[in-house]
Amino acid sequence: MQKIATRIFICASLAFGVLGISVVLTRPEDDSLLSKLLFITVFIILPSFALSVAGKYLNDKS
Repeated sequence: MQKIATRIFICASLAFGVLGISVVLTRPEDDSLLSKLLFITVFIILPSFALSVAGKYLNDKS
């Protein structure tokens, strides 16, 4: 059961990252390039942290 929940968490993290980046890139507002880059880095760092935590749970043999 834990492995299924972890795999769902991994898929949700990837979807969060992809959808977040696509929303930032397709926003019609005229934001500065720095603002867009900062938002994109947030949508890269958060899923990567979540994936590293989830990977530890999947690789745990206990």
